[in-house]
Amino acid sequence: MMWSSGDRSLFQEFLAGRTGKGNRMQNRDNDSIRSLVREHYGSIAQENTAGCGCGPSCCGTTPEESLTAYSTQLGYTPTDISSVPTGSNLGLGCGNPTGIAGLRPGEVVLDLGSGAGFDAFLAAQQVGPTGFVIGVDMTPEMIKKARRNALNAGVKNVQFRLGEIEQLPVEDRSVDVVISNCVINLSPEKESVFREAFRVLKAGGRLAISDIVATAELPTEVKNDPVLMCGCMGGAVTIDRLKAVIEEAGFVNVRITPKDTIRKLVRDWSPALGLDKFLISANIEGKKPA
Repeated sequence: MMWSSGDRSLFQEFLAGRTGKGNRMQNRDNDSIRSLVREHYGSIAQENTAGCGCGPSCCGTTPEESLTAYSTQLGYTPTDISSVPTGSNLGLGCGNPTGIAGLRPGEVVLDLGSGAGFDAFLAAQQVGPTGFVIGVDMTPEMIKKARRNALNAGVKNVQFRLGEIEQLPVEDRSVDVVISNCVINLSPEKESVFREAFRVLKAGGRLAISDIVATAELPTEVKNDPVLMCGCMGGAVTIDRLKAVIEEAGFVNVRITPKDTIRKLVRDWSPALGLDKFLISANIEGKKPA
């Protein structure tokens, strides 16, 4: 994630232990958390910037080279990166869900938190003209950007809808595969997210998700800080808890596979906090019973 100058300043103050803003998160209700996240990602879309994951900086000779290098680390191929519409890859992911989804021609795919459309456009290529991709995002600015990207590139088999992933604007049993990239950790109601995913999937449908998970319970100051919440870190839950939530929603064959891909990057995002001891990316898979 690329922070605004104000966010970066706050982030650095937090790392130095000079801000108490994190305590304000303790009493926030779920709608307030969503509003905070919506505002943050809306500013990213409006600023038309790209970053390297959730950190405040991105290293490389040029922004384009940094973004390409970061996306390659996540498992995207050079062809993936060059084949999507310009401006759709904002470098906000922590994995490659299309790489584990096993998408087939003709399938209907739902992308939770689709942003500017990077993974949705890759999925659209894989399902082909007989398939279809729906991207849902709660940020109007992101939806506007993704729709413009689709229009400019002439992509016909993708549609971007404004909505919350806890209350999906998608019909029951209408989707073959649900994908998502580093978004569900941002939700304060993960149980609702997976219940909704279960609802919209057809019998035998599947999950293919990349996200940040916790390998141990996060410190309270991390959970409560609004900057770390927006940065894909404060809202992460433990692997055991996440697996239980997914299974409680009705999914079977649930697998959460930790990946070392971004452990060093997590360390770079928050060097003073040592969050690499607690956070890691993971592939999350599951199936709706046939």
